[in-house]
Amino acid sequence: MSEMATSLEACFGELVDPRVVGRCDHKLLDIIIIAVCAVITGAESWVEIETFGQMKQEWLKTFLELPNGIPAHDTFGRVFAALDGEAFQTCFARWVEGVFKATQGQVVAVDGKTVRRSHDKAIGKKAIHMVSAWAHQSGIVLGQRKVDDKSNEITAIPELLRLLNVSGCIVTIDAMGCQKTIAQTIRDEKADYVLRVKDNQGNLHQDLQDWFTYADQVNFANILHSYAETVNKDHGRLEIRRCWAIADPLAFEYIRHYQGWADLQTIVRVQRERRLGEKVEREEAYYISSLSHNAFGLLHAIRSHWRVENSFHWVLDMTFGEDDSRIRMGDSPQNMAVLRHLALNILKKDSSKGSLRQKRYKAALDDSFLSRLLHQL
Repeated sequence: MSEMATSLEACFGELVDPRVVGRCDHKLLDIIIIAVCAVITGAESWVEIETFGQMKQEWLKTFLELPNGIPAHDTFGRVFAALDGEAFQTCFARWVEGVFKATQGQVVAVDGKTVRRSHDKAIGKKAIHMVSAWAHQSGIVLGQRKVDDKSNEITAIPELLRLLNVSGCIVTIDAMGCQKTIAQTIRDEKADYVLRVKDNQGNLHQDLQDWFTYADQVNFANILHSYAETVNKDHGRLEIRRCWAIADPLAFEYIRHYQGWADLQTIVRVQRERRLGEKVEREEAYYISSLSHNAFGLLHAIRSHWRVENSFHWVLDMTFGEDDSRIRMGDSPQNMAVLRHLALNILKKDSSKGSLRQKRYKAALDDSFLSRLLHQL
């Protein structure tokens, strides 16, 4: 195998082959690498992956052995349905750690997404829900975890965090992840947290509202705090964001159950105001954090998390067709999600001009460009 697939071979080569030993016509690693290349170039189904393989067989032979040619689409489907999803996700995280380095202080947004058409009503199978960790600065996926059918994100998030290397990063999570066990896991992994607080933490949410109401009444006099404000204008719309960060000891004395939150240092209020013509929209959100009361830094982390919807989930749906995917059998839905994340990371690493969609099209047409994408690994 040539050097262009070395990093993939190193991380995925130890996967346990789910097929019967001695009855396999195709190597497991060949199947995985063909699938990765196909998804990079736009393939969204097993049939399309087989078609890619057939059309690119001569090119693939330059670095794969392919002792029995290109696998049929049924073979791709069966292998990825039988391949252990958790093991595949673990290999992906190991590959990311080896190829992409999370920089100190980088914001890592942890968020969940349902793969909508992965359900199968005939057998009573619900659509799978994946929790992913997305690095804001680089735009890459650090790892993912399928939420167990009998569980929820609260269980999956600590498992995902323990799988990754987030040391030195700032982990942001929406209200579902505002749990004491998750805060402790983040600190155990030597990272900081910024957690959204909503009514699922009823007492805490009310306490934060009450304390900021008091702070407003006294105009934050003698309260240890900082303030930040940003203003953006775009296409006739004005958006103002205001952030107050309080680290006053009296505030933590007031907050009920304060001691259960690992290394809690700051409580945060963010107000967003959008103006478009005569229309004005306002919203307010509260957060807790292990970071110091640097309002500018906290507002940056919170804004970074807001972008996960447009910069990650939207890309998976609109560029990779995730919500339209009807791949459903066995572990294949989460394994295909990993293939999409692999392809997304490889494309994101390329520094040439062009959108992701343009780069996928170019990779489908130009073998040298696809080779370049793989060589950067």
